[in-house]
Amino acid sequence: MDNELYSQIISVRNLILAWKKARKHKTKKDYVKEFEKDTLGNLLKLQRELIEQTYFPKSLVTFILRDPKTRKISKSAFRDRIVHHAIVNIIEPLFDKGFIYDSCANRIEKGNLFALNRFDEFKRKVSKNNIHKCFVLKADIKHYFQEVNHEVLINILKRKIKDENVLDLINKILINGQEEINRGMPLGNLTSQFFANVYLNELDYFVKHKFGVKYYLRYVDDFVILHENEEQLKIWKMRIDEFLRQELKIELHPDKSRIILLSQGVDFVGFRNFYHFRLLRKRNINNMKKKIEMFRYDLMSKDKLLESFHGWTAYAKWANTFKLRRNMLTLSAQ
Repeated sequence: MDNELYSQIISVRNLILAWKKARKHKTKKDYVKEFEKDTLGNLLKLQRELIEQTYFPKSLVTFILRDPKTRKISKSAFRDRIVHHAIVNIIEPLFDKGFIYDSCANRIEKGNLFALNRFDEFKRKVSKNNIHKCFVLKADIKHYFQEVNHEVLINILKRKIKDENVLDLINKILINGQEEINRGMPLGNLTSQFFANVYLNELDYFVKHKFGVKYYLRYVDDFVILHENEEQLKIWKMRIDEFLRQELKIELHPDKSRIILLSQGVDFVGFRNFYHFRLLRKRNINNMKKKIEMFRYDLMSKDKLLESFHGWTAYAKWANTFKLRRNMLTLSAQ
């Protein structure tokens, strides 16, 4: 039946699962405590709005992050985050099985480390175990989340979703808080992360099946193609940009999309990747140093510093950073 998908999304069982996911690592937040003064009552109220189709997301709370580039992050109300999880719980399996293996972000058993390991595997194959030159097309999409075209996205979703109620609900979430008509997704929504993969899966198939590219990796809107021939990468870069403009109404970032030698170091998922080693980005190191300085001037608690330091150390281990981690530990102990 056409409305079966919507019924699954708004079922009490799915809304409870969505609530559990939305509250994860957030149980001490005031807005979670407030909702959970009457969890079942609030979930049933939310379900009633969804059944009667009177549900509409609350206004987003936006704030600016500068780390390192300026980004506007949109924070949804807790009840709306439950709806986001409820949607993704049901429709993600429909789409994820059609994603390429090397779409790395926001997927089960994928992520940064998966992408880094695949990059290492690709560079060894292209360079014949680091003997030959390896060129890398390192690219990202210009203002990706701001430029996603709603009409294009909905048409992609319609291939697998026939339930108009689901599409209407998704559209309500897409337009919430967006300054331009029919364009943009709130950076920070779970749904935006998922739809980012759905949208650029079109690019993945174009690259992998139209050109037969072997060594292609994408992490959200950042992607790399590794190849021994620089001229071939130039041709692919031009055709990819044409495809993005014509089919997806987006474009490559002119300054951040270029072809470089692997020996120069390729920035990808937070690290500078070379033939034989991997380094942390300088800004990542500097951010940790700033937190240590804040602790030393009593601007950060010891518990907060330790929490940050343990997280940073776990991340830094993915690069060649033994001496750096040792020095940072010494600095934090002073």
